[in-house]
Amino acid sequence: MSKSISTFCFSLSAIAVTSWGQIVHAAPLQSVSPKHIQHLGLDQKLSNHELDSQRHTINQCRIDSNCPEIQSSHTTASGWNETQRQALQQAIDHSLFYLSTPKAAQSYRKYANSDFNLDRVKRSLVRFKELLLTTDSPIALSQAVKEEFVFYQSVGKDRQGKVDFTGYFEPTYTASRVRTEEYRYPLYRKPANFDRWTSPHPTRAQLEGKDGLAENKSVLKGQELVWLSDRLEAFLIQVQGSAKLNLTDGSTMTVGYGGTTNYPYVSIGKELVNDGLFELEELSLPKVLDYFATHPQELDRYIPRNKRFVFFRETGGKPPTGSLGVPVTGDRSIATDKSLMPPGALALIVAPIPDLESTENIKPRLVSRYVLDQDTGSAIKGAGRVDIFLGSGDVAGERAGRINGSGNLFYLLLKE
Repeated sequence: MSKSISTFCFSLSAIAVTSWGQIVHAAPLQSVSPKHIQHLGLDQKLSNHELDSQRHTINQCRIDSNCPEIQSSHTTASGWNETQRQALQQAIDHSLFYLSTPKAAQSYRKYANSDFNLDRVKRSLVRFKELLLTTDSPIALSQAVKEEFVFYQSVGKDRQGKVDFTGYFEPTYTASRVRTEEYRYPLYRKPANFDRWTSPHPTRAQLEGKDGLAENKSVLKGQELVWLSDRLEAFLIQVQGSAKLNLTDGSTMTVGYGGTTNYPYVSIGKELVNDGLFELEELSLPKVLDYFATHPQELDRYIPRNKRFVFFRETGGKPPTGSLGVPVTGDRSIATDKSLMPPGALALIVAPIPDLESTENIKPRLVSRYVLDQDTGSAIKGAGRVDIFLGSGDVAGERAGRINGSGNLFYLLLKE
Protein backbone atom coordinates (compact mmCIF):
# COMPACT_ATOMS: atom_id res chain seq x y z
CA MET A 1 0.00 0.00 0.00
CA SER A 2 1.32 3.49 0.40
CA LYS A 3 4.98 2.62 0.87
CA SER A 4 3.87 -1.00 0.88
CA ILE A 5 5.65 -3.55 3.01
CA SER A 6 6.68 -6.55 0.96
CA THR A 7 5.53 -10.05 1.90
CA PHE A 8 8.38 -11.58 3.95
CA CYS A 9 10.97 -10.87 1.21
CA PHE A 10 12.47 -14.36 1.17
CA SER A 11 15.65 -13.74 -0.93
CA LEU A 12 13.99 -15.90 -3.53
CA SER A 13 15.47 -18.75 -5.51
CA ALA A 14 15.56 -18.77 -9.31
CA ILE A 15 13.55 -20.78 -11.79
CA ALA A 16 14.33 -21.21 -15.49
CA VAL A 17 13.23 -17.94 -17.08
CA THR A 18 14.73 -16.54 -20.24
CA SER A 19 17.21 -13.67 -19.99
CA TRP A 20 16.27 -11.54 -22.97
CA GLY A 21 19.73 -10.69 -24.28
CA GLN A 22 22.99 -9.60 -22.68
CA ILE A 23 22.77 -6.36 -20.70
CA VAL A 24 26.04 -4.64 -19.93
CA HIS A 25 25.24 -0.98 -19.26
CA ALA A 26 24.78 0.58 -15.83
CA ALA A 27 21.35 2.12 -16.48
CA PRO A 28 18.49 0.26 -14.75
CA LEU A 29 16.50 -0.08 -18.00
CA GLN A 30 17.84 -1.05 -21.43
CA SER A 31 15.95 -1.29 -24.72
CA VAL A 32 15.37 -4.79 -26.09
CA SER A 33 15.80 -5.86 -29.70
CA PRO A 34 12.47 -6.36 -31.55
CA LYS A 35 13.56 -9.84 -32.65
CA HIS A 36 13.76 -10.88 -28.99
CA ILE A 37 10.28 -9.56 -28.24
CA GLN A 38 8.82 -11.79 -30.96
CA HIS A 39 9.47 -14.75 -28.68
CA LEU A 40 7.56 -13.20 -25.78
CA GLY A 41 3.90 -14.14 -25.28
CA LEU A 42 1.77 -11.36 -23.84
CA ASP A 43 -0.72 -11.80 -20.99
CA GLN A 44 -2.74 -14.98 -21.35
CA LYS A 45 -4.82 -13.90 -18.32
CA LEU A 46 -6.73 -11.58 -20.66
CA SER A 47 -7.99 -14.60 -22.59
CA ASN A 48 -11.02 -16.77 -21.87
CA HIS A 49 -8.77 -19.72 -22.71
CA GLU A 50 -6.01 -18.85 -20.27
CA LEU A 51 -5.09 -22.39 -19.28
CA ASP A 52 -5.21 -23.75 -22.84
CA SER A 53 -2.96 -20.95 -24.04
CA GLN A 54 -0.37 -21.40 -21.30
CA ARG A 55 1.62 -23.97 -23.27
CA HIS A 56 2.53 -21.46 -25.97
CA THR A 57 2.54 -18.24 -24.01
CA ILE A 58 6.25 -18.00 -23.26
CA ASN A 59 9.02 -19.51 -25.31
CA GLN A 60 11.50 -20.62 -22.64
CA CYS A 61 14.56 -21.04 -24.81
CA ARG A 62 17.55 -18.75 -24.90
CA ILE A 63 17.06 -15.91 -27.34
CA ASP A 64 19.63 -16.56 -30.07
CA SER A 65 19.84 -17.76 -33.66
CA ASN A 66 18.96 -21.32 -32.61
CA CYS A 67 15.69 -20.35 -30.97
CA PRO A 68 12.72 -21.97 -32.78
CA GLU A 69 10.07 -19.87 -34.42
CA ILE A 70 6.88 -18.95 -32.59
CA GLN A 71 4.23 -21.63 -32.81
CA SER A 72 1.33 -20.95 -35.14
CA SER A 73 -1.01 -21.13 -32.14
CA HIS A 74 0.15 -17.60 -31.25
CA THR A 75 -1.99 -16.31 -34.09
CA THR A 76 -5.12 -18.15 -33.00
CA ALA A 77 -7.77 -15.72 -31.84
CA SER A 78 -9.41 -16.23 -28.47
CA GLY A 79 -12.10 -14.30 -26.65
CA TRP A 80 -11.54 -11.69 -23.99
CA ASN A 81 -11.81 -12.33 -20.30
CA GLU A 82 -13.88 -9.20 -19.72
CA THR A 83 -13.28 -9.13 -15.98
CA GLN A 84 -9.55 -9.03 -16.54
CA ARG A 85 -9.82 -6.49 -19.37
CA GLN A 86 -11.83 -4.19 -17.10
CA ALA A 87 -9.36 -4.64 -14.23
CA LEU A 88 -6.45 -3.71 -16.51
CA GLN A 89 -8.36 -0.69 -17.83
CA GLN A 90 -9.06 0.42 -14.27
CA ALA A 91 -5.38 0.16 -13.36
CA ILE A 92 -4.46 2.20 -16.45
CA ASP A 93 -6.99 4.89 -15.50
CA HIS A 94 -5.47 5.11 -12.03
CA SER A 95 -2.01 5.64 -13.52
CA LEU A 96 -3.34 8.25 -15.95
CA PHE A 97 -4.89 10.11 -13.02
CA TYR A 98 -1.58 10.07 -11.17
CA LEU A 99 0.34 11.21 -14.26
CA SER A 100 -1.87 14.32 -14.44
CA THR A 101 -0.96 15.43 -10.90
CA PRO A 102 1.70 17.90 -9.69
CA LYS A 103 3.23 14.98 -7.76
CA ALA A 104 3.91 13.19 -11.04
CA ALA A 105 5.32 16.33 -12.65
CA GLN A 106 7.75 16.62 -9.75
CA SER A 107 8.73 12.94 -9.86
CA TYR A 108 9.35 13.00 -13.62
CA ARG A 109 11.67 16.00 -13.61
CA LYS A 110 14.63 13.63 -13.39
CA TYR A 111 13.35 11.85 -16.54
CA ALA A 112 12.88 15.06 -18.57
CA ASN A 113 15.74 14.31 -20.97
CA SER A 114 15.24 10.55 -21.11
CA ASP A 115 13.01 8.21 -23.08
CA PHE A 116 10.79 7.93 -19.99
CA ASN A 117 9.65 11.53 -19.88
CA LEU A 118 6.20 12.31 -18.50
CA ASP A 119 4.58 13.10 -21.84
CA ARG A 120 5.74 9.88 -23.51
CA VAL A 121 4.75 7.69 -20.56
CA LYS A 122 1.30 9.28 -20.57
CA ARG A 123 0.86 8.92 -24.36
CA SER A 124 1.95 5.30 -24.10
CA LEU A 125 -0.79 4.56 -21.60
CA VAL A 126 -3.43 6.37 -23.64
CA ARG A 127 -2.54 4.38 -26.76
CA PHE A 128 -2.32 1.07 -24.93
CA LYS A 129 -5.78 1.69 -23.47
CA GLU A 130 -7.13 2.39 -26.96
CA LEU A 131 -5.70 -0.90 -28.19
CA LEU A 132 -7.04 -2.76 -25.16
CA LEU A 133 -10.57 -1.49 -25.88
CA THR A 134 -10.59 -1.76 -29.68
CA THR A 135 -8.65 -4.90 -30.65
CA ASP A 136 -10.83 -7.96 -31.12
CA SER A 137 -8.77 -10.44 -29.07
CA PRO A 138 -5.80 -10.68 -26.71
CA ILE A 139 -3.74 -12.04 -29.59
CA ALA A 140 -4.58 -9.00 -31.70
CA LEU A 141 -3.60 -6.79 -28.77
CA SER A 142 -0.29 -8.65 -28.50
CA GLN A 143 0.48 -8.15 -32.18
CA ALA A 144 -0.42 -4.45 -32.07
CA VAL A 145 1.71 -3.85 -28.97
CA LYS A 146 4.74 -5.50 -30.57
CA GLU A 147 4.32 -3.31 -33.64
CA GLU A 148 3.75 0.01 -31.85
CA PHE A 149 5.79 -0.19 -28.62
CA VAL A 150 9.43 -0.34 -27.61
CA PHE A 151 10.35 -2.65 -24.73
CA TYR A 152 12.88 -1.74 -22.04
CA GLN A 153 14.12 -4.48 -19.72
CA SER A 154 15.23 -4.04 -16.13
CA VAL A 155 18.86 -5.06 -15.78
CA GLY A 156 17.84 -6.98 -12.68
CA LYS A 157 19.98 -8.04 -9.77
CA ASP A 158 22.65 -9.66 -11.96
CA ARG A 159 22.81 -7.04 -14.74
CA GLN A 160 21.40 -9.77 -17.02
CA GLY A 161 17.70 -9.25 -16.33
CA LYS A 162 17.06 -11.53 -13.35
CA VAL A 163 14.37 -10.06 -11.08
CA ASP A 164 13.16 -11.60 -7.82
CA PHE A 165 9.39 -11.51 -7.30
CA THR A 166 7.32 -11.45 -4.12
CA GLY A 167 3.60 -10.85 -3.61
CA TYR A 168 1.52 -8.78 -1.22
CA PHE A 169 -2.20 -8.56 -0.52
CA GLU A 170 -4.88 -6.99 1.67
CA PRO A 171 -5.65 -9.47 4.49
CA THR A 172 -9.09 -9.80 6.08
CA TYR A 173 -9.25 -10.46 9.82
CA THR A 174 -11.64 -10.12 12.74
CA ALA A 175 -10.94 -7.31 15.21
CA SER A 176 -12.45 -5.26 18.03
CA ARG A 177 -12.74 -1.51 18.55
CA VAL A 178 -12.14 -2.06 22.28
CA ARG A 179 -9.65 -4.19 24.15
CA THR A 180 -11.00 -7.42 25.58
CA GLU A 181 -9.45 -10.53 27.07
CA GLU A 182 -9.58 -12.12 23.60
CA TYR A 183 -8.71 -9.07 21.47
CA ARG A 184 -5.57 -7.64 23.03
CA TYR A 185 -3.01 -7.05 20.26
CA PRO A 186 -3.36 -3.49 18.95
CA LEU A 187 -2.62 -1.66 15.74
CA TYR A 188 -1.47 1.88 16.51
CA ARG A 189 -1.98 5.32 15.00
CA LYS A 190 1.08 7.44 14.34
CA PRO A 191 1.60 9.72 17.36
CA ALA A 192 1.08 13.44 16.80
CA ASN A 193 4.63 14.15 17.96
CA PHE A 194 6.20 11.45 15.79
CA ASP A 195 8.15 13.95 13.66
CA ARG A 196 9.92 15.08 16.82
CA TRP A 197 11.06 11.62 17.86
CA THR A 198 14.83 11.45 18.14
CA SER A 199 16.86 9.02 16.04
CA PRO A 200 17.26 6.15 16.31
CA HIS A 201 13.60 5.51 17.01
CA PRO A 202 12.49 3.06 19.69
CA THR A 203 12.62 -0.54 18.51
CA ARG A 204 9.58 -2.75 18.02
CA ALA A 205 10.25 -4.46 21.35
CA GLN A 206 10.42 -1.09 23.09
CA LEU A 207 7.17 0.07 21.52
CA GLU A 208 5.00 -3.01 21.92
CA GLY A 209 6.94 -5.24 24.28
CA LYS A 210 8.68 -8.51 23.53
CA ASP A 211 5.31 -10.28 23.73
CA GLY A 212 3.33 -7.55 21.95
CA LEU A 213 1.52 -6.58 25.16
CA ALA A 214 3.44 -3.59 26.47
CA GLU A 215 0.12 -1.73 27.04
CA ASN A 216 0.58 0.88 29.81
CA LYS A 217 4.36 0.66 29.57
CA SER A 218 4.44 1.82 25.94
CA VAL A 219 4.87 5.40 24.75
CA LEU A 220 2.10 4.52 22.30
CA LYS A 221 -0.54 4.17 25.01
CA GLY A 222 -3.67 5.99 23.84
CA GLN A 223 -2.80 5.57 20.14
CA GLU A 224 -4.53 2.18 19.80
CA LEU A 225 -6.67 2.06 16.67
CA VAL A 226 -8.12 -1.46 16.89
CA TRP A 227 -7.33 -4.78 18.58
CA LEU A 228 -6.78 -8.27 17.12
CA SER A 229 -6.90 -11.65 18.83
CA ASP A 230 -3.79 -13.04 17.17
CA ARG A 231 -0.36 -11.47 17.47
CA LEU A 232 0.84 -12.88 14.16
CA GLU A 233 -2.21 -11.41 12.37
CA ALA A 234 -1.38 -7.98 13.81
CA PHE A 235 2.21 -8.37 12.64
CA LEU A 236 1.19 -9.51 9.15
CA ILE A 237 -0.94 -6.39 8.74
CA GLN A 238 2.25 -4.43 9.32
CA VAL A 239 3.98 -6.57 6.69
CA GLN A 240 1.22 -5.99 4.12
CA GLY A 241 0.57 -2.33 4.93
CA SER A 242 -3.25 -2.51 4.94
CA ALA A 243 -6.17 -4.70 6.01
CA LYS A 244 -9.91 -5.13 5.91
CA LEU A 245 -11.29 -5.82 9.39
CA ASN A 246 -14.60 -7.41 10.31
CA LEU A 247 -15.35 -5.91 13.72
CA THR A 248 -17.04 -7.70 16.58
CA ASP A 249 -19.82 -5.07 16.67
CA GLY A 250 -20.90 -6.08 13.16
CA SER A 251 -19.29 -3.17 11.32
CA THR A 252 -16.20 -3.19 9.13
CA MET A 253 -13.05 -1.10 9.12
CA THR A 254 -10.29 -0.66 6.58
CA VAL A 255 -6.84 0.47 7.65
CA GLY A 256 -3.87 1.65 5.64
CA TYR A 257 -0.25 2.63 6.07
CA GLY A 258 0.23 5.66 8.29
CA GLY A 259 3.97 5.81 8.83
CA THR A 260 6.95 3.80 10.04
CA THR A 261 9.96 3.95 12.29
CA ASN A 262 13.43 4.33 10.80
CA TYR A 263 14.68 0.75 10.85
CA PRO A 264 15.21 -1.57 7.88
CA TYR A 265 12.66 -4.33 7.36
CA VAL A 266 13.76 -7.77 8.57
CA SER A 267 11.94 -10.83 7.23
CA ILE A 268 11.01 -13.31 9.94
CA GLY A 269 10.78 -15.93 7.19
CA LYS A 270 14.40 -15.33 6.29
CA GLU A 271 15.30 -15.44 9.97
CA LEU A 272 13.80 -18.93 10.17
CA VAL A 273 15.97 -19.93 7.22
CA ASN A 274 19.06 -18.37 8.81
CA ASP A 275 18.41 -20.42 11.95
CA GLY A 276 18.21 -23.63 9.92
CA LEU A 277 14.50 -24.30 10.44
CA PHE A 278 13.70 -24.27 6.72
CA GLU A 279 15.52 -24.48 3.44
CA LEU A 280 15.20 -21.33 1.36
CA GLU A 281 13.67 -23.24 -1.55
CA GLU A 282 10.80 -24.60 0.57
CA LEU A 283 9.95 -21.35 2.32
CA SER A 284 6.48 -19.89 1.84
CA LEU A 285 4.00 -17.89 3.88
CA PRO A 286 1.83 -20.98 4.57
CA LYS A 287 4.90 -22.78 5.96
CA VAL A 288 5.71 -19.83 8.20
CA LEU A 289 2.12 -19.70 9.47
CA ASP A 290 2.13 -23.44 10.15
CA TYR A 291 5.42 -23.19 12.03
CA PHE A 292 4.18 -20.48 14.38
CA ALA A 293 0.82 -22.22 14.82
CA THR A 294 2.67 -25.18 16.32
CA HIS A 295 5.37 -23.08 18.03
CA PRO A 296 3.50 -19.96 19.25
CA GLN A 297 6.13 -19.30 21.94
CA GLU A 298 8.61 -18.59 19.13
CA LEU A 299 6.74 -15.43 18.15
CA ASP A 300 8.36 -13.63 21.10
CA ARG A 301 11.74 -14.62 19.69
CA TYR A 302 11.28 -13.82 16.00
CA ILE A 303 8.88 -10.88 15.71
CA PRO A 304 11.12 -8.48 17.72
CA ARG A 305 13.95 -9.17 15.26
CA ASN A 306 12.09 -6.90 12.86
CA LYS A 307 12.74 -3.65 14.72
CA ARG A 308 10.74 -1.66 12.15
CA PHE A 309 7.27 -0.66 13.38
CA VAL A 310 4.36 0.44 11.18
CA PHE A 311 1.54 2.83 12.13
CA PHE A 312 -1.95 2.84 10.61
CA ARG A 313 -4.87 5.10 9.82
CA GLU A 314 -8.50 4.32 9.21
CA THR A 315 -9.27 4.62 5.49
CA GLY A 316 -13.08 4.64 5.50
CA GLY A 317 -13.60 1.66 3.23
CA LYS A 318 -11.32 2.90 0.46
CA PRO A 319 -9.44 0.25 -1.54
CA PRO A 320 -5.75 -0.36 -0.81
CA THR A 321 -3.69 2.56 -2.04
CA GLY A 322 -0.14 2.57 -3.37
CA SER A 323 2.63 5.08 -2.87
CA LEU A 324 1.41 7.10 -5.88
CA GLY A 325 -1.81 7.90 -4.02
CA VAL A 326 -4.05 5.80 -6.30
CA PRO A 327 -5.69 2.41 -5.65
CA VAL A 328 -3.76 -0.73 -6.47
CA THR A 329 -5.46 -3.44 -8.54
CA GLY A 330 -5.13 -7.18 -7.97
CA ASP A 331 -2.74 -8.85 -10.45
CA ARG A 332 -2.28 -5.48 -12.20
CA SER A 333 -0.23 -3.32 -9.81
CA ILE A 334 3.41 -3.75 -8.86
CA ALA A 335 5.77 -2.16 -6.37
CA THR A 336 9.34 -1.31 -7.42
CA ASP A 337 12.19 0.90 -6.29
CA LYS A 338 10.94 4.34 -7.30
CA SER A 339 14.42 5.80 -7.20
CA LEU A 340 15.06 3.71 -10.33
CA MET A 341 11.77 2.84 -12.02
CA PRO A 342 9.25 5.19 -13.70
CA PRO A 343 6.17 5.71 -11.50
CA GLY A 344 2.79 4.89 -13.02
CA ALA A 345 4.32 3.42 -16.17
CA LEU A 346 3.07 0.42 -18.16
CA ALA A 347 5.12 -2.74 -17.65
CA LEU A 348 5.11 -6.42 -18.47
CA ILE A 349 6.29 -9.07 -16.03
CA VAL A 350 7.39 -12.60 -16.87
CA ALA A 351 7.27 -14.44 -13.57
CA PRO A 352 6.04 -17.50 -11.65
CA ILE A 353 2.65 -16.36 -10.30
CA PRO A 354 0.48 -18.83 -8.33
CA ASP A 355 -3.12 -19.03 -9.55
CA LEU A 356 -6.24 -20.81 -8.35
CA GLU A 357 -6.80 -23.75 -10.69
CA SER A 358 -10.15 -25.32 -11.60
CA THR A 359 -9.28 -28.08 -9.12
CA GLU A 360 -9.19 -25.41 -6.35
CA ASN A 361 -5.45 -25.95 -5.97
CA ILE A 362 -3.09 -22.98 -6.01
CA LYS A 363 -0.28 -23.71 -8.43
CA PRO A 364 2.59 -21.46 -9.58
CA ARG A 365 2.80 -21.02 -13.36
CA LEU A 366 5.20 -19.04 -15.46
CA VAL A 367 3.10 -16.21 -16.86
CA SER A 368 3.42 -12.92 -18.69
CA ARG A 369 1.20 -10.11 -17.46
CA TYR A 370 0.66 -6.42 -18.17
CA VAL A 371 0.97 -4.39 -14.98
CA LEU A 372 1.16 -0.77 -13.82
CA ASP A 373 4.00 0.40 -11.59
CA GLN A 374 2.01 2.04 -8.78
CA ASP A 375 3.68 1.29 -5.46
CA THR A 376 6.94 0.92 -3.60
CA GLY A 377 8.13 -0.69 -0.38
CA SER A 378 10.77 -0.56 2.31
CA ALA A 379 12.15 -3.93 1.19
CA ILE A 380 11.89 -3.21 -2.55
CA LYS A 381 15.36 -1.98 -3.40
CA GLY A 382 17.33 -2.10 -6.64
CA ALA A 383 16.52 -3.13 -10.19
CA GLY A 384 16.14 -6.79 -9.22
CA ARG A 385 13.02 -6.65 -7.02
CA VAL A 386 9.30 -6.54 -7.81
CA ASP A 387 6.35 -6.99 -5.44
CA ILE A 388 3.03 -7.73 -7.16
CA PHE A 389 -0.30 -6.92 -5.50
CA LEU A 390 -2.64 -9.92 -5.71
CA GLY A 391 -5.86 -8.52 -4.25
CA SER A 392 -7.78 -8.97 -1.00
CA GLY A 393 -8.75 -11.92 1.17
CA ASP A 394 -7.63 -15.46 1.89
CA VAL A 395 -7.08 -16.67 -1.68
CA ALA A 396 -5.01 -13.59 -2.48
CA GLY A 397 -3.00 -14.25 0.67
CA GLU A 398 -2.40 -17.88 -0.28
CA ARG A 399 -1.24 -16.83 -3.73
CA ALA A 400 0.99 -14.03 -2.44
CA GLY A 401 2.60 -16.27 0.13
CA ARG A 402 3.54 -18.88 -2.47
CA ILE A 403 5.44 -16.62 -4.87
CA ASN A 404 8.99 -17.93 -4.75
CA GLY A 405 10.92 -17.39 -7.95
CA SER A 406 12.64 -15.07 -10.37
CA GLY A 407 11.65 -13.65 -13.72
CA ASN A 408 11.92 -10.57 -15.92
CA LEU A 409 10.53 -7.03 -15.90
CA PHE A 410 9.90 -4.91 -19.01
CA TYR A 411 8.56 -1.38 -19.45
CA LEU A 412 6.66 -0.37 -22.61
CA LEU A 413 6.88 2.96 -24.40
CA LEU A 414 5.10 4.03 -27.56
CA LYS A 415 7.47 4.27 -30.50
CA GLU A 416 8.40 7.82 -31.53
